[in-house]
Amino acid sequence: MRVGLTTTIPVEVILAAGAEPVDLNNIFITDPEPERLVARAEMDGYPRTACAWIKGIYSAALQHRIPVVVAVTQGDCAQTHAMIETLSEQGVRIIPFAYPYDRDPDLLRMQIQRLCDHFGVSWAEAERQRERLRPIRAKVAELDRLTWQEGLVNGWENHYYQVCCSDFNGNPERFERDVDEFLDTVQHRTPAGDAVRIGVAGVPTIYSDLYQVIEGLGARVVLNEIQRQFTMADSLDCDLLEQYRRYTYPYQLAGRLNDLRRQIRLRAIDGLIHYTQAFCFRQIHDLLIKRHLDLPGLSLEGENPAPLDARTRLRVEAFIETLQARRRHRDGAPRAR
Repeated sequence: MRVGLTTTIPVEVILAAGAEPVDLNNIFITDPEPERLVARAEMDGYPRTACAWIKGIYSAALQHRIPVVVAVTQGDCAQTHAMIETLSEQGVRIIPFAYPYDRDPDLLRMQIQRLCDHFGVSWAEAERQRERLRPIRAKVAELDRLTWQEGLVNGWENHYYQVCCSDFNGNPERFERDVDEFLDTVQHRTPAGDAVRIGVAGVPTIYSDLYQVIEGLGARVVLNEIQRQFTMADSLDCDLLEQYRRYTYPYQLAGRLNDLRRQIRLRAIDGLIHYTQAFCFRQIHDLLIKRHLDLPGLSLEGENPAPLDARTRLRVEAFIETLQARRRHRDGAPRAR
């Protein structure tokens, strides 16, 4: 049985049930024509001002005939509630999951236990799956280290392998082999040279070429904030409950800010690009991120799956040029004439 996910959930439960997890976000954005999936939702009556990710995962679930969807009803997109009602009318079985806003351990335990009950598995069986996934998560964490510390992995590759940890591409063993092959390949690369170091915060971008544009301008993406959280790299030695309590995305922004501060220092980041999705409540977080993080920042908003538009591309270019000038000034290098 294939089980759709609207965002990262305790995937260990799905695997313990012998089911195949499918992150609907991933199959939407990797579709050869993701804009067609957005259009299908609009043909079904979704308004233009609905989030494109919501429209995309609605259509992806129907196109791929996903019979069951675990929907995060607290701690993710507010539009999920209406979206799952439209899927339910199409015959999709919906299983709700809610992250408690304040990370309350008892409430989170209850939600994970309810998920176990839905799929007929025990907590101990889910814990065994956590142990099964731990070495895979550790390998992706090593891939992340090779990005920011060794300069052997680029920003898009970092994004891809980390975002896949939401569902392990439906098959953890096959995904682990892919990671092993990739890690072996990058060991033979020449490390990237010194460049402006960029962090990308916020939900994974809907733009198809953001990383290519950034790195084509001579900068390096050395942090993907939310994607790194999907790997659970900060909780490899924790039990299942604590692993999902440390996961920052579904809870208060304060936890994300603390994580960002640590990573900015650790990775010597020069500037932060904060991506937000059009018509998303998380756009409001942008003012707090600007207020509480003391480094140059650029806010980007995307709406539909597409390459960067000319205006946004110029903003990215100007931001990187500014960071490069700051670095030259800081290092005392002569300015280019």
